[in-house]
Amino acid sequence: MKGSANVESMSPDELVIYAGLCGWTLAQAHARSGDRVQIAAYLGKSERFDRAIADFAQAYADQTERDHAALCAAVKSGKLPQMPDRSGDTS
Repeated sequence: MKGSANVESMSPDELVIYAGLCGWTLAQAHARSGDRVQIAAYLGKSERFDRAIADFAQAYADQTERDHAALCAAVKSGKLPQMPDRSGDTS
């Protein structure tokens, strides 16, 4: 079934819930889109794909850390404003 939502009128909390539902739906669709036996046969028995995924994950994590450090430096220097904490944590 198809449906639509008026995201412009959603509150921030409603938008977070809506985005989560969209992400979950998309993940489910992608998770079921391939034939696992054919994919396994295509990848073969070597560890080449495993190493490639591990290398990608490490590089992605390293880039994320660099991006976060750059963001923190930009906030600290005043180039970017610090956003208020909206987590609700008052400690």
